[in-house]
Parts: sequence; structure tokens; C-alpha cells
Amino acid sequence: MSKLQPVRGTKDLLFEEAELYRKIVEIVKKVSLLYGFQEIATPIFEFSEVFSKTLGDTSDIVNKEMYIFKDRSGNELALRPEGTAGVARSFISNGLNQQVPLKFFYAGPMFRYERPQKGRFRQFHQFGIEIIGIDSYHADLEAILLADHSIKALDLSGKTILELNTLGDEESRRRYKKILIEYFSDFKDQLSSDSKLRLKNNPLRILDSKDNQDSKVIQNVPKMTDCLNEISKDFFAKLLEDLKSLGIKYQINQKLVRGLDYYNHIIFEFKNNSLGSQDAILAGGRYDNLITSMGGPSVCGVGWAAGIDRLTLLAKLPKNNKRSISLIPVSDQENKTALKISQTLRREGLAVDIAFGGSLSKRLKKANALNSRIAVILGLEEVEKNSATVRDLDSGKQSIVSIKDLLKKLKNY
Repeated sequence: MSKLQPVRGTKDLLFEEAELYRKIVEIVKKVSLLYGFQEIATPIFEFSEVFSKTLGDTSDIVNKEMYIFKDRSGNELALRPEGTAGVARSFISNGLNQQVPLKFFYAGPMFRYERPQKGRFRQFHQFGIEIIGIDSYHADLEAILLADHSIKALDLSGKTILELNTLGDEESRRRYKKILIEYFSDFKDQLSSDSKLRLKNNPLRILDSKDNQDSKVIQNVPKMTDCLNEISKDFFAKLLEDLKSLGIKYQINQKLVRGLDYYNHIIFEFKNNSLGSQDAILAGGRYDNLITSMGGPSVCGVGWAAGIDRLTLLAKLPKNNKRSISLIPVSDQENKTALKISQTLRREGLAVDIAFGGSLSKRLKKANALNSRIAVILGLEEVEKNSATVRDLDSGKQSIVSIKDLLKKLKNY
């Protein structure tokens, strides 16, 4: 039998990397709670139409990247490629319209069939937030402030920049799409096959193309700002004004469109130049018509998602300095006593590892490998005297301590 390996584009999270993932989620969760957000968890698979109807027929996710399968009842299901559509479905399914505005955060794995590369996997992990039911630019502002606060909490603000753009409202988008069709039609023979299809269905998506063939054509594309109506201009201007007054630095990128079709008005990306071409670590925007398009009420939303896999490549978080206690029963006869002591210590908040099996020297080696601070040794003689040997693994000094004084002694460390 051949050796089993993880599926291409997936990986195991072990030891320090798993701890780093957890810390990143905990830090951003803590910041989100400061802004009044509540946790939500949606299934990792949904009926495929939850995504195919909302992400856009011309998006690469729908056309190339979704994991779609049928269950035993013949239902077509999809592993979630992103989090927003699932949250929107949950909002509709649970009849939450009477509770708006709502602010959610979530964390978990997403799935896309794409070429694995640095910081990008087929099973990847995101932390995301959604604000539902606030139609003013203040929701966009709060989403960006939360993102900026989270990046600073992860100590990544030094090399991270915020890029912004506006896609305008429906009227502005229709006007811009018409101009884009006219522009790209003159260069149709120079476009990639994917962008020729996008030209017919959604020319905005061409701006998001990473194809070298398309890049030359995109360089001189007409600007969206020339097509904005007064409502869209005012919406964008007020956001920029408040960001400036709050000291949030940004750059306007008029070619920024994002990869999903449900966005309108404000879109943004936080980019870090330490990652090469895959430099977006957090991105999102406004989606005023998403929930309506899914058959829900007319309610708007704003959200973003951060790639935890990419953040682990950048974040240099302090290691956990809390060291454990190794409890070592010398033989099987002391196991029950060791178990009782370990539970008493754990209930008091002390981390305890019980070293079962092997010689005393091997168990002490394991204690050192775990970077334990203290070894509590229980031999038959100690148990008979209702005591234990406490060894300081840093200095090598040890002493006999009665069981009733053990907790007090260990807390000194």
C-alpha cells in the first residue's frame, strides 16, 4: 500500500503553525468584539446555487474553482468558496430582517480548486466580517476601521497599505459597462479567451484579469470616476473625508474591482508588499443587492475577509511563555494518584502533562522536550508519605513537597 499523503493544495497544521493560526483568529476576534460584532458559523457546504447565483456567472470561482458534488439524494452541493454568500443565506433562512442592523464575524476553512502557490491553498482559511442593514457609508467606514485595527493588532501595519475604489451605484455601473464594452471591443482580438467571454457578460471582470495578454489592454482603460453620478461621488467622498480625519492612510486604485460580481460602491484591499504578487491579505466591499438577488428582503451589506494562511507568513506573534508541569508517576502503581493530582492542578489553571510509560530518564527527557518548567515525580515512597519530588528543570534543584502544599509550591513558578 502506498504511503498516504494530503490532497494537493491542502496541508496539516501542526504544533507552532497551528498555534499561530489560533492566535491570529483570537486576536482579530477580540478586536471584532470591541466593535460590537457577534459570532456566526455557517456550514462548510451549501446547495450550489447559493454560490452560483451570487458570485457571478463570469467569475473564475463559479466557472473553474468550485468543488461541486451530488449527495445520495441527488442534491447538488458545493464546498463554500467564500463566506459572505453563506452568511447572506443564513440571514434569509433564519428570518433575521427584523433584527437589523446586524454585525457578524466568522472564521473557518474555504475551498477553491486553483493552482496552489505561496499563501494560497485549495483548502484555505479566512476570518471574515459582515455588516447587514446599514445603507450609509458609515458601515463601510466601520468595516475599514475594524480591518485597520486588526492589522495593527497583528503588528502588520508597517508594510501594509489600504487601496480603495468605488464601483458606484447601479446607474453608474450601467454607464461604465457601456463604455467598457465600447473600449474593449476595439481590442477584442488582443483579449484572452476568458476576457472575450467576460466582454459579453460582464466587462468589469476584465479589469480583474491577471492574464499578461489582458494587462496591456487594461493599461489605458477609461476611468470609473468619469461615470459616477452625484450620489456615488458623494458616497465615496464622505468615506474618504472621514478616513482622512481619522488618520487612516489610503491609496485610490481605479483598476481595483474585486473578483466577485455582487459588489457595488466601495471596495477595498489591504496589501502587504512582503508577499510578492499575492499581496492582498484582507479585502472586501459593499453589496447592496446580494440578499435581494437570493430571494431575501431588500437589505444592504458590507463585509471583508482576511486570509489566515497569508497572515501566518507575515505575523510575528510572541510565543506562549506559559510552560507546563510534567507529572511523572515512576510506575503504574502511582498512576491513580498522578491522575487525581493532575486534575486538581488543571482546575486551578495550571497546564499539566502526565508522562506515562518508559523509564524515569525517558520521561524526564520528554519533559525537557516539552519545555516543561517543573517535573513532579511520584514514586512509591513519595506516595506512601503523601508527598512528591518537585524538580526545577532549569536549575536541576529538587525538593520533597507534601501533596497538600503542592499547589502553593507550583504556583510560585
